[in-house]
Amino acid sequence: MKICFATNNPKKIEEVKAALGPAYTIVALAEIGCVEELPETGDTLDHNAFQKARYVYENYGVDCFADDTGLEVEALDGAPGVYSGRYAGEPRSDERNINKLLKEMEGKTNRKARFRTVIALIQDGMEHAFEGIAEGEILEEMSGTGGFGYDPVFRPLGYQKTFAELSLKEKNQISHRGKAVQALVDFLK
Repeated sequence: MKICFATNNPKKIEEVKAALGPAYTIVALAEIGCVEELPETGDTLDHNAFQKARYVYENYGVDCFADDTGLEVEALDGAPGVYSGRYAGEPRSDERNINKLLKEMEGKTNRKARFRTVIALIQDGMEHAFEGIAEGEILEEMSGTGGFGYDPVFRPLGYQKTFAELSLKEKNQISHRGKAVQALVDFLK
């Protein structure tokens, strides 16, 4: 089955391809000729995921899914949340986002956080949503070189390693995106 993942982030595509396996051909936005920035103006993860998926479906006529992910930190009242990718402003920068987060967390003893992913699927004109959550905590400094985004400062519950220190296979088994993708795969099967 061929389906478009409404992203051009190669690391996201790699994670999803690994989770979906060979039964699915995942194509990125560039492969369907979509080079414009997708709209992402909602104030919830659900809104953004569906906004991106609908844009691709309506403008390119292909079945697709889009995701939106937020890091929700308890001590910051759920921030950065839906604004995780642009937490430190434009242009997007993982390094600046992490630095801002670590600055905001200075002196805080409650380090609880969770990653939440919403996947919006549009298949044959029907809309479906899937969610995945990974509970964990924010470390005081970065550790690891894998992954992307906030992975170097997020340690999942029950683990001694950050997402950036886990292998892709390990991360996919426990991550928010891995869980949401598994729900998507279960639905597609």
